[in-house]
Amino acid sequence: MTLLPAADMERPLEPLWRGLLVYRVLTLVSSVAVVLYTLDEFASPVGAMVVLAVMTGWTAVTTYGYFGGLPGARDGRGRFAIADLAVTSGVMAATLLVQSPAQIAADDPVMGSIWTPGAVLACALFWGVRGGLAAAAVISGMLLLISATFRTELGDIELILLVGIVIGFASTVLRRSAERLRRAVAAEAAARERERLARAVHDGVLQVLGLLRRRGAELGGDAGELGALAGEQEFALRTLLTTGPAPVDGEGRRDLAAALRVAATSRVVVSTPAHPVELPAHAVDELVGVVGAALANVERHVGPHAPVWVLLECTDEGVEISVRDEGPGIPEGRLDDAADEGRLGVARSMRGRVRDLGGEIVCETGPERGTEWIIRLSR
Repeated sequence: MTLLPAADMERPLEPLWRGLLVYRVLTLVSSVAVVLYTLDEFASPVGAMVVLAVMTGWTAVTTYGYFGGLPGARDGRGRFAIADLAVTSGVMAATLLVQSPAQIAADDPVMGSIWTPGAVLACALFWGVRGGLAAAAVISGMLLLISATFRTELGDIELILLVGIVIGFASTVLRRSAERLRRAVAAEAAARERERLARAVHDGVLQVLGLLRRRGAELGGDAGELGALAGEQEFALRTLLTTGPAPVDGEGRRDLAAALRVAATSRVVVSTPAHPVELPAHAVDELVGVVGAALANVERHVGPHAPVWVLLECTDEGVEISVRDEGPGIPEGRLDDAADEGRLGVARSMRGRVRDLGGEIVCETGPERGTEWIIRLSR
């Protein structure tokens, strides 16, 4: 698979910004040529030359600003785009001062002519469709203010609006594609690193843990318990190496399914959707903490070898996590009594966390039916 250079992934719109520079320079040359060719028709030839000088100088300024000549220029492109729109509007407004009444009545090109949509392109590149439409509305309004009749400018207005929409949409798609590509590259790099670590760990740590598990089972007693613990760690380490942790993406989101799969052991069965279940990173951390508290309760009250099932379901309304065991169940009123006694494990570690996320947690339990914690969180 051929990947884009890192610079292109970090700044996917750079080719379009360079295209804006080329457009600005070429349209400036064309506008200057048209004005110079018809200079004797202007009411104020000197004023027309001043406007051309302003256009030339501003083209140089925006080029310097848009392409890194100023500190933090790439981060400040939005401010430059707004200033660009204001200067362009001023250049168009100068038409009423420098052109003759005959030129205005004949609907000659306004000052700036095809140079003016450059501001629309800049706004569309930086803010997407909304920015392109807003800038196109400003430029179109200036055209209507200056033109003699609406009909002659209708075609130009349609083109400017289409430019704002198309370039804005293209910039949005490119940003999203670059983000997806960054995630894919990061996932591939993480997978390769896990493979490298798996080879190294398999030749050392996993073999030792496996040996401890087998020898402990043979010896029994305390050694058997140590062997069982070694087996748990072996299983957890294998799961971590094969699935990996759930990284945080550029938007501050994590895959809840991947985060829960790491909790799987020989006694904890974790079932999740095959596709990522992305939530804000802090929500994933809290939900993993709730599940961890439930698993700790099973180990403490049911037994260290008790099987547990963790199920993650993703629906249109949100996500639902269930943690179920086959223990004796929780006696009626025991949770309330524990809270009254100051034991805040369930109240704080589980219910408090889910409540802070705006979700709900339900405990279904009873004699001979085990205990099931159900956590629901809407999207």
